[in-house]
Order: sequence, then structure tokens, then C-alpha cells
Amino acid sequence: MDLAGGREGISQVNFVANMFENGQEILPIWAKAAVSATGYRERLNDQPQRPIHTYRESLQVFEEATPKTGTDGHDVIEELVRKSEPGLHAMTGSRFFGWVIGNSHEVGVAADWLTAAWGQNAGNHSATPAAAAAETIAALWLLDILGLPADASVGFVTGCTMANFVGLAAARGEVLHRLGWDVEGDGLFGAPPIKVILGEDAHSTVFSALQYLGLGQNRVVKVPTDGQGAMIPEAFAQAIKDAQSDSAVIAIAQAGQINTGAFDPLIKIVEAAKTHSNCWLHVDGAFGLWARASHERAELAVGIEGADSWATDGHKWLQTPYDCGYTIVRNGDAHRRAMTIAASYLPSNTEGERDPSHYVPELSRRARGFATWAMIKHLGQDGIAEMVTRHCRLARLIADILAGEDGITVMNQVVLNQIAVHFGPMSEEGDGLTKQTIEAVQKVGTCFAGGALWKGRWIMRLSVISFSMTDEDARQSAQAIIQAWRRVRMA
Repeated sequence: MDLAGGREGISQVNFVANMFENGQEILPIWAKAAVSATGYRERLNDQPQRPIHTYRESLQVFEEATPKTGTDGHDVIEELVRKSEPGLHAMTGSRFFGWVIGNSHEVGVAADWLTAAWGQNAGNHSATPAAAAAETIAALWLLDILGLPADASVGFVTGCTMANFVGLAAARGEVLHRLGWDVEGDGLFGAPPIKVILGEDAHSTVFSALQYLGLGQNRVVKVPTDGQGAMIPEAFAQAIKDAQSDSAVIAIAQAGQINTGAFDPLIKIVEAAKTHSNCWLHVDGAFGLWARASHERAELAVGIEGADSWATDGHKWLQTPYDCGYTIVRNGDAHRRAMTIAASYLPSNTEGERDPSHYVPELSRRARGFATWAMIKHLGQDGIAEMVTRHCRLARLIADILAGEDGITVMNQVVLNQIAVHFGPMSEEGDGLTKQTIEAVQKVGTCFAGGALWKGRWIMRLSVISFSMTDEDARQSAQAIIQAWRRVRMA
């Protein structure tokens, strides 16, 4: 079978033949990397779900003088593997709950390897027609799976930080455009002020995006939230009402609070936002937006389709490799005004063509559409729905097991895939016990969980989002956490 798809190229026979020289097996350098990567994945669940080396230890391993002469490529790869693996987290393992991090599914990784080997700059549709075409089709599939407007524009970015940035850039430009101000041309000096309204438990990347856009982190109106981190709808409606009718307003809602998985009351948020004549509603849905793909969890995000822009990650619930995120904007003109890079040497669009660089900040960029296309093609709409539903069920399973142990409190309503756990009394003493339990869990390494400060209390946060996770992984992890807690409590 011809690997080049019937055209002249390296056939499988020639490829294998080239792996031997004088009877000795000689792996091509990328094949050697693939063998090493495969071995790493295969033994990952049989070792501690944490790095062996700390940062300082890894730094000592890598530290050396600047190389004056080159080193054989095969030796370089072997050295890189040897020095790196002890300092790697088990982020692709089935019992890694430290952050909301997907599994980097093997199909997506394979597509990403091809992307790197092809070496294409996906800046525009003329430079790499295949990359632009794959991105165009994958964008249509995403909109269908997420139940968002079919004519919305989609930008393939590095992750939800940049997805929020791009969506809010489009928002900034459009609300000022309606007031007769061209922020893309004239900047913010002398521009009409923009009022930004969001929940007090909004994710830190939203504040970063506001900082990057010159809107500031400290000039926002923070709406009070309930015990799960969801905005109180009456408070949001009042904040909208308090904004002058002739002003520019950007409101930011959340689908999936990072500690609890809670959703803002989206139907009421959308209704209130629409009462203002010049309000753009953006939704940070880094992982929660994918609830739309699950028949059992879609009700959490009902109303979200009424927003103006949305941000989400591919390297979370779609399980694409890093880096991959998506900005989705209802108003394609506003999206393009905010992002288009123009130069005489760059191609222009004709009717029916989509230039990827018109929707993202980068001109030189990775062809993220290939891995996205491959993962959606592999899983299908039904497979994505099953995965999201399964992860939510496994989160509930872990929470139920933990809640049955004396001294363990599950702090949130487990509506999605996030579990917030506190150990001991609701006091500084309990905070200390919680930190000790997290440390004990990490030391043993059966699973990995991190900590966070939530509503004034320290919690262990578990994020169930690994594609390969099973019921047995859930039970094994819950028992490991319980055993760690018992050791801490008895100490």
C-alpha cells in the first residue's frame, strides 16, 4: 500500500527497507520518537501520576553550557527523552485530575504529528489550502455539535485564554463601532468608556483578556454569586439597568465554574443583556460549553445560544493535543474587523473563501484544524456526547464514594465534571488538613489532584476529563484519596 495515497512517494516497503542498513535496524528519527512516545503512554498508568523530578531537579538535569558544536539528531532525541520524562506530569493518564486537562487522544496526537511533519504555516488559505479547508469544515462541525448559530465565525486559537481575548476584542470593537468609534483604527485614546459586567467568580483568564485589551482588570462591575459560583440573576439585571442606555456594555457569563462546574443562569442573563441597547454578551465556556454535546447535560447550557460570542477549548473535552481553542462569534464582520491582518504580499479573499488569519491574532500559526477534524471524525457526535456524559457520571461516582467517608465534605453540587472536596472541620484547621491530604495523595501518586482556595476554604479539586478513564479508575482514585485522608487524620 502506498503511503502517499497512490501518488509517487515512499511506499511501506521502501519505508521498512530504509529502517535496515547492513542487516542492522536503523529507525528514522521520527520513528524513534514515535516508539518512545508510545512506550511512555503504555506505561503511564503503572507509575505515579506525578513528576518524579521537581522543577529544580529538572533544571539541574538540563543545565549545561551553550553547545558550540552540533550533536547527532538520534542522540539528541534520546537525551531529550531521558532528561524530560522524570519531569512530566501524567496529564495523558486516566487518573489525572489536577486541572481541567484533556487526554490528548491518540488520534489527535497522530494528526498533530502529521501537522508538524508537513510543516505548514496555516496563516492563510493560499499558503496551505488543505489546512484552511480542514479548519472550515471542522468549524461547521463544531457549531453543529455545540448547537450554536450555523453562520457564526470560528477562530482556531491556542486555548480559552486567547479565545476569550478574541471574543472580547470583537465585542470591544463592535460596541464602540455602534457609537461611531473605530477602535481598530484610532485605539482607545478618547474612546467612549465601556462598562464590563461579570460574575465575581469569573475565571482568571477573562481578567487577563480584559487586561490585554486595555479594558483593565479593576474597572469591572463584579456581580455577586451564589454558593456554587453562579451569578445571581437579579444582581446581574440590576447591573445592566444601572448602565446608561447610550453607553457601551460588555457582559461576560460563565458556563462551567472552574471549582464547581456551575453555570450562570443563562436564560435570565441573556434576557437581561438584551434589555440594553448596546450590550454584547460573551460566554466563557472553556469546558462547560461541551455540555451542549451531551443529551443528559445540555439543559445546563440552555439559553447560551442567545449570546454574541463564545470561547471554549479543544484540548479539554474534545481531547485534542495542545494547543487548541476556539473563538465563536455571531457577528462575523465584527470578528474580522478585530482580527484581520492585511499586507500587500498576503492573498485576498474571493467569494466562498475563508482565510483563517482573519479570525485569530497570529499570522504564522499551527494548523490546528487537522487535529480538530480528526478528533470529530473519529469520535463523531455520538462519541463526544457519550464521553461528556460518562465523565459527568464518573465525577458523581467519585463524589458519592468520598462523601460516604467521615470527615470528608463534597462542597459543590456535582452537576458536571468538577468535584470540590474539603477535609475536616470548616475552619483553618480543616484547611490545613485539606492541604496535607492533597500532599499525601500526590506523594503516593495513584491519582493526581490539586488544591484551590474556594469561598474562603481550601479544597481538593478533582477535574474528571480524561478520555481513557474508567469506572475502576474512579473507584481506585476515590479509595486512594480516602486512604490518604485516614493517614492524615490519624497522624
